[in-house]
Amino acid sequence: MGRYVIRRLLQMIPVFIGSTFLIFFMVYALGDPVAALFGDRAPDPATAARIREDLHLNDPLWKQYLIYMENIFTGDFGTAFNGQPVTELMGSAFPVTIRLTAVAIVFEIAIGITLGVLTGMKRGRPVDTGVLLLTLVVISVPTFVTGYVLQYLFGVQWGWTSPSVSPEAPFGELVLPGLVLALVSLAYVTRLTRTSIAENTRADYVRTAVAKGLPRRRVIVRHLLRNSLIPVVTFIGTDIGALMGGAIVTERIFNIHGVGYQLYQGILRNNSPTVVGFVTILVLVFLLANLLVDLLYAVLDPRIRYA
Repeated sequence: MGRYVIRRLLQMIPVFIGSTFLIFFMVYALGDPVAALFGDRAPDPATAARIREDLHLNDPLWKQYLIYMENIFTGDFGTAFNGQPVTELMGSAFPVTIRLTAVAIVFEIAIGITLGVLTGMKRGRPVDTGVLLLTLVVISVPTFVTGYVLQYLFGVQWGWTSPSVSPEAPFGELVLPGLVLALVSLAYVTRLTRTSIAENTRADYVRTAVAKGLPRRRVIVRHLLRNSLIPVVTFIGTDIGALMGGAIVTERIFNIHGVGYQLYQGILRNNSPTVVGFVTILVLVFLLANLLVDLLYAVLDPRIRYA
């Protein structure tokens, strides 16, 4: 297992370099950071030249990237155009989005897997048809529509929760935004679990366990569910990074100042250091989540072993 982890970590290096260079190229080569810094005002030529020199914008793009990566490994992600270090923005944004993502993942696991097992065991019955139609509706409705509707109903009409999240973003205020963020993924987890359960129900090892007289609950939990969760774990693992990076709409609706909010502000204002810094961290999140998923395979299925 240790050798496998080391090998996977080494494989992540070229993926990380390629991903971050592509991001760096798209942000810096396709825009002018100096023009974005001054907005509609025309900068003084001498001032613009000095800023370009300080930011190494006159160097070739590959050299700019090497300088940026060297600074990253020393903990310097640059400075946003408002003069605030990008690391300070990360320090305030990532904890909020991590809590929001954790709430969303709990909804995916608790509700999605439960509904998937229920419909998979009752395939073709009214409850199966009803859940499938409900998940199809959830997938079809855009997140911003679902978010505003639930915000109005739970936050304004019924007053069960606050319609917007306070700057501290406690877990209690993140329940509704977490549900909104998780809804589409929850629907996919339900359908994926249902399909996997329905397929494995007819497998030989399940029939053997039933024939041996094992209790129904043990057959479902110890045999059927563990093997059926492998594709579900894959989806949830890759969904962690997608939820963190794709929370822009949810965070805008509920006024959450997290990663999505900072990315939106950075893109809107063409704030290159902020966008590149935040996306670089999200790349690391994607890579580590995929490694964790691969390690969980061996836990779910003892037949899987890593040399």
